[in-house]
Amino acid sequence: MRKLGLVAAATCALMSSAAIAKTTVIYAGHVITDVAQPAQGPSTVIVTDDRITSIAPGRVDAPADAEIVDLGDKTLLPGLIDLHVHLTGDPGGDYRSEAVEPDEWGVVVGEKNARITLRAGFTTVREAGSAQYTAFALRRGTAEGLIEGPRIVAAGPALAIIGGHGDVTGFREDIHAVLDQGYTCTGAVECAEKVRKASRAGADVIKITATGGVLSQQGRGLGAHFSNAEMESIAETAHSLGLKVMAHAHGARGIESAAAAGIDSIEHGTFADEAALKVMKAKGTYMVPTLMAFEGIRERLGKGIYTPTVEAKVRMTLNDVGKAMARAKALGVPIAFGTDAGVFEHGRNAHEFALLVEHGLTPREALASATTVAARLLSMENEIGRLAPGMSADMIAVSGDPLSDVTTLEKVDWVMTRGRIAG
Repeated sequence: MRKLGLVAAATCALMSSAAIAKTTVIYAGHVITDVAQPAQGPSTVIVTDDRITSIAPGRVDAPADAEIVDLGDKTLLPGLIDLHVHLTGDPGGDYRSEAVEPDEWGVVVGEKNARITLRAGFTTVREAGSAQYTAFALRRGTAEGLIEGPRIVAAGPALAIIGGHGDVTGFREDIHAVLDQGYTCTGAVECAEKVRKASRAGADVIKITATGGVLSQQGRGLGAHFSNAEMESIAETAHSLGLKVMAHAHGARGIESAAAAGIDSIEHGTFADEAALKVMKAKGTYMVPTLMAFEGIRERLGKGIYTPTVEAKVRMTLNDVGKAMARAKALGVPIAFGTDAGVFEHGRNAHEFALLVEHGLTPREALASATTVAARLLSMENEIGRLAPGMSADMIAVSGDPLSDVTTLEKVDWVMTRGRIAG
């Protein structure tokens, strides 16, 4: 009798689960299921809870209890992926705010920016550096539907050398000690320890600053920071934990060393030369160009926003923006979409597509960089980046054909993430 009771209880639970499953039926005039394929004509996409269950040509009758979304003649396509954002910050902030604002303020700012980013069509983002737990809190909030925002793959604090880009700089030494988040490292053993610390804290990906940067108060150029042994230790330790490594890197030799060490993606890659790019090609290292970052920086030059140290570094880089990406394409280095949103206003992310095309990608290649290519870099190609039965219900709708005109992606009319309609 007890066994029968358990069977009955299990049956009731299954029936109850089936009874509360939500069905959404979406009608669209055009559907891009995979950017490698031509767009389909009028189609019906059916979503059950957070999964796509079918894609059929024409207009399929909807079940009686389904929610119906009629997009008319709009184009439905996979949700976009931005591999380099900073949700917890806005552009133009004074670096000294680190000593004033609590980490919790980053969650408040991040909630605002997560909503803006989602409504701009980005259903997955990789958070590329934040305070210890702010991005992790946002990640949980969007996953549980408590706040409106994209799926978040979060790094937490970046690993840096002492006094380098990513470390606290610009203050007195006693202030540095108070503000230090504990992720600088010297030597292969300590760097392995900090990777493990980041993993324990909840990082989905390890972020390192492999070279100097532009917007920090560290002013000693853009060359390599970590030693080869340190970067090899970081890559090997992260990979042993099932984590990938993303490396902020501008200077050619730092890019080359990071790629040779097994780092998975180079962020920015501003001064990558042929030698560095050949190593990236040989190792399968992705380039994430973040061209929009320099648009945002250019707009703020000469306005008293940046310190003289930063302005000098900015002016050193602007004439080279985009050139390395064109060389990367010619050599067959995979190019994935990332913007560095937070350096410019969140929500403008999609203008990166036009910049990618301006510097040599075709519209189809640019869209692939933010869908199938980005999904592969995240090792999530069976979850996001395409529309197919079983995939996460992450999709957007625009007017026009983004495969021929990427600027259509700058105005997104409708967004669904994990089966939830935004707005």
